[in-house]
Amino acid sequence: MEQDDGLRMSGGVDRDEVVAEFGRHLRTERDLSPHTVRAYLTDVNSLLDHVDGRLQVIDVGVLRAWLAGQHQAGKARATLARRTACARTFTAYCHRRGWLAADPGLLLGSARAARPLPSVLDQDQAQAVLEVPVAGEPKELRDQAILELLYATGVRVSELCSLDVDDVDRDRHVIRVLGKGRKERSVPFGLPALRAVDRWCIHGRPLWMRVRSGAALFLGVRGGRIDAGTVRRVVHARLAKVEGVPDMGPHGLRHSAATHLLEGGADLRSVQEVLGHASLNTTQIYTHVSIERLRAAYRQAHPRA
Repeated sequence: MEQDDGLRMSGGVDRDEVVAEFGRHLRTERDLSPHTVRAYLTDVNSLLDHVDGRLQVIDVGVLRAWLAGQHQAGKARATLARRTACARTFTAYCHRRGWLAADPGLLLGSARAARPLPSVLDQDQAQAVLEVPVAGEPKELRDQAILELLYATGVRVSELCSLDVDDVDRDRHVIRVLGKGRKERSVPFGLPALRAVDRWCIHGRPLWMRVRSGAALFLGVRGGRIDAGTVRRVVHARLAKVEGVPDMGPHGLRHSAATHLLEGGADLRSVQEVLGHASLNTTQIYTHVSIERLRAAYRQAHPRA
């Protein structure tokens, strides 16, 4: 009895087996994040649907047709760039496993995602956000510590949520961060952030601690480690309290921190280390932000602008 085209592929390879094996490759060999693995597997299933499960027919023409269909469907450039990268990774893996005679992904051009300039706070706005009066309740103490640390260090929201109490080195004023690819880095922070974290740890965190709290630095109201959604709500709520400040999430504070570092004279390599970027090209977008600020100031102030 024959199986459906979408289940059985060339050489007796089962579609579900291919997708599962590729997922294990992404998790264990490539060490990609769960979010990226889910996105790649969604893309692979879309590609296999495009060829009715016939892995053996995939060539560069098929890949281009699949991506063209995605473009016509109105997919964003960032999505197309990710799907191009996924296709190249997938076909290379299938070729190594012997499921494809050749690797058509080698002939596929790279799609580049648009890189719009990030929205950032100016320094006065950042100061106003951080100086909103707060009470001494645990939630207010926690939220203030979160905001101070996000702006002081420019860490990603996932990195902030993963912090443990022992990751804060109070003597050296640095935090130990486990970033993308499980790469560890140390990020400095200033006195305002240290004071806010200390107030939370002394007067707030002990009141919320439970058995499940473990070593987590930031806790939710039920005592578990805080999650990214809660941190985003904290940031949005605080920014909404300051008139004239644009709405943005934790990543906006990361962009702001990087921009203000460069405006203050930090070199690009140092900012790269602080942010945990693998490539300097990623960090260079912040020079564009600073240049735009410089041009705006010049146009406003110079008599011959």
